[in-house]
Parts: sequence; C-alpha cells; structure tokens
Amino acid sequence: MARPALTALGVLGLSGLMVLTGCFGPPAPTPTTSSAAPAPTSSASGTAGPGTTASPTTAPTPTAPAGTSAAPTTSAAVPPSSAPAGQPTTGEPQPTGLPEQTGPLTVYYVAVGDNGVSGPAIGCGDSLVATTTGPVTYRDQVGPSVGALLANRNRDVGLSGLINALYQSNLTYVAGELTGSTITIWLTGQFMLGGVCDIPRAKAQLEYTAMAASGATSAQVYVNGRPIDEVLSLK
Repeated sequence: MARPALTALGVLGLSGLMVLTGCFGPPAPTPTTSSAAPAPTSSASGTAGPGTTASPTTAPTPTAPAGTSAAPTTSAAVPPSSAPAGQPTTGEPQPTGLPEQTGPLTVYYVAVGDNGVSGPAIGCGDSLVATTTGPVTYRDQVGPSVGALLANRNRDVGLSGLINALYQSNLTYVAGELTGSTITIWLTGQFMLGGVCDIPRAKAQLEYTAMAASGATSAQVYVNGRPIDEVLSLK
C-alpha cells in the first residue's frame, strides 16, 4: 500500500511544479562569458539601466596618449643666432678706424706755361698749383679729394688763370690704398682730353691730388684695372 501513496504524492508535486512554471515562466538561462554579449553600462544621466545598480558613476579620468608624458609640455624656444647681421654694402669701400674730421680738401690744377714757378713743373712747360675747397666732413680724405677733382666740369678754375685738364673726362673714384709712402687709386670710366699736352696734365692732377690727401710721396693710378700710362698712351 506504500507504493500507491508515493505515486499520489509524486503526481501532486508534478502538478505544483507545472502551476509554478505557468506563473513565472521557465528559469533564466545561466549567463555565459561569450564576448558577443554586451557588458552592462550606466547611462550618462546617472540613472541605472537594466541589470545595473543605482549607484552614481564618475566620469573617467582623461589619460595622456601612449608615448607622451601626462604633464603638459611647451615647445622649446629657439635661441637667437649669435651670427652678426650682415652689413649693407655700397659701391665704394668704407674706411674703418678713422676719426671723422672736417676741413678743406686740396685739389691740384694746371698753370699753363708757368714753367714750374708756381708749383711742380710738368710736361709742356706747365706747373701744378694746389687749391683748397671749402670745409668738408670726411674720414678718408683721398676719396673726397679725388672726387672733388673729377666732379669739376669747368675748364677754367674761377679767375685764377688755372685750368682743369680733366673737365671733359668721365671718371669715377672707386678705391684708394696707402702702402708705405705710395698711394694707389682705382678709377673707372674714360678720358676725354683736349690734346697731347693734356696727357701729362691729367696724370699729374690725379697723382698730386691723391698724394696731398694721403701724405704719400708717390702715386699709382689705375683706370678700369689698367695703369694710367697704358690707358693714356692710346690717346
């Protein structure tokens, strides 16, 4: 008789299980560790979504990109160059180390037929006579003195009776150099002379004007890179 009683109890237990299953549905499946299932996340508004607790969340702390320091960095300032700025160049060399001074310049002109009475004798029986200009400010006296001579476009020098053999020439002073007691000057341009006697006159005017300006006792003149004697021999 014990066996039928157990059977009746088993039927009752199975019936109860079926009633519970109908009310609550089948049991939830066991969660798996599959990577396809998305991990529960919290909403940005701080409210808890399904499967999460209602505890507040905090924003993630920003991290520095890989390979860089987390501290902010600034670009290093490039040090200024120690190389001196280039000086502007001019057509003429600029003398250095000479004090600036102001005074008259000495320029030589020709006394025709004077035969060396008023100054050094030169070809054709003429003489060279020193004249002075008004006050001029300069550092190197050679350039301004020769430049003043070449800039004079008049044949007659006032009422002095002197003449300028270079008044028609188109010459420009380029540079000068004092070596020992010899002054060397370089010119560019062309001579335009009035005759054979103007050759020694023009040469002497240039040489003596350069010597007076530099304190030299001899002079060499180059025109377009050639000695003046070579240039004037073609006239």
